[in-house]
Amino acid sequence: MNTTVTVALAAGAVVVLVAAVALRLADRLGLPSLLLYLALGVAIGESGLGVQFEDYRLTHTLAYAALVIILAEGGLTTRWADVRRAIGPGVALSTVGVAVSVGVTAAVGVLVLGYDWGFALLLAAVISSTDAAAVFATLRRLPLPRRMAASLEAESGLNDAPVILLVTVLAESLTGATTQPWWLVGLVVVAELAGGAVIGIGIGFGGAALLRRVALPVAGFYPLATLALCVLAYSSASLAHTSGFVAVYLCGLVLGNATLPHRAASIGFAEGMASLAQIGLFVLLGLLVSPSRLSDAVGPALVVGGALLLLARPLSVVASLVWFRFPWAQQVFISWAGLRGAVPIVAAIIPLTAQVPGATTVFDTVFVLVVVFTIVQGWSLPWLARRLGIATPVTPRDVQVEAAPLEELDAELMQLTVPEGSRLHGVYLPELRLPEDAAVVLIVRDGRSFVPGPATRLMRGDQALLVSARGSRAEAERRLRAVSRAGRLATWRGETGTASGAD
Repeated sequence: MNTTVTVALAAGAVVVLVAAVALRLADRLGLPSLLLYLALGVAIGESGLGVQFEDYRLTHTLAYAALVIILAEGGLTTRWADVRRAIGPGVALSTVGVAVSVGVTAAVGVLVLGYDWGFALLLAAVISSTDAAAVFATLRRLPLPRRMAASLEAESGLNDAPVILLVTVLAESLTGATTQPWWLVGLVVVAELAGGAVIGIGIGFGGAALLRRVALPVAGFYPLATLALCVLAYSSASLAHTSGFVAVYLCGLVLGNATLPHRAASIGFAEGMASLAQIGLFVLLGLLVSPSRLSDAVGPALVVGGALLLLARPLSVVASLVWFRFPWAQQVFISWAGLRGAVPIVAAIIPLTAQVPGATTVFDTVFVLVVVFTIVQGWSLPWLARRLGIATPVTPRDVQVEAAPLEELDAELMQLTVPEGSRLHGVYLPELRLPEDAAVVLIVRDGRSFVPGPATRLMRGDQALLVSARGSRAEAERRLRAVSRAGRLATWRGETGTASGAD
């Protein structure tokens, strides 16, 4: 094998292993891991180990590929029950909120820093997108009201597309590459977003139907096929000149909430790939930056970031959520929780590849802004949630059911683990009231396997295997979820087992 390739593989493996250790350190410090990954990239770069890297076009291409995986994972791990209640606020924050944020931040850049309107709008557009990776990683560790958290997640998953389109249009206008009137550009943007949504949802439903009907020869193909469908949604939408980012997120959302074979394994695989994509993306962005230039960007970054955090973001949240009856405490938290991360830095590469005058200033300013304000916001979010009184008690997770098809028997093999806090604890198997063609066939308790009988009770930590006819699988899962939440009298208490969450 070529020595260069061997060295590259070794270096990549070391970077991933170091990043994995850094993730553990970031959790202990309460910091978003992206900061340590960026620091790792800077340490490898020109001011550290001396690696010279200034290929903006390659970075642009690899960054887009990483964002596709990150957005796919975000969609796959988002519950439709949460999105259904948060889709209105999420769409408003990712459209109206972005517009208000860009306008207010650009005005501050013009009035305080003396920028011209074109440059100020470009800089404001670049930093207007909240980051899916940062939001998903941070908020899912906090006990927050589900509607509020889901609104922030939906915003971060949906606002990348309009922001990338807006930055591209502004960069082209500043270089004279486009002379179309603003209203026509607006119509094109709306059409691209709508087209991407249609393609993403269509491929999601079509892919889910395909995976349910085709028995793949190796179980490990299901996670690969699931992620491949998300990537296909992005590619198809992009080739159709529509928004690939909207398509990949919505395709992941459909697949993540569909009844698929090996669903839990597929989601776990997507989470691992998204973590790898984040590591590669942040290290690459840290490698690209020149630390010697950052001192000149500190002042503008603090001014623009302060205007965004303290003025533009609160105004955009109020303008977006005025119709959705969010309590003021939750609106304050949403304003503060607009985390920036890789997406603004990736968006800052667009002006560099388009050779916009002053693009280097935009990139450096955004880099400093993301680092400084991620530290400020990331550390303060748990404290703010407690001060505002919106932290909710931690509730037990729904019982997780993993399924595999038994094609020749037209049946499904399901595996479940009884989680801590589940009211399945102490329930006799007949009290589950599973469908007639479904049964628990094996239980593993404290490392010992046994075949259960009518007098067997489920206990916390039990792992159980169930077999059901394919047509009864959904009903069996609903019954297991219902008993897990409400106990053996779930039906009397009105619990149906449908996916839901607390407000």
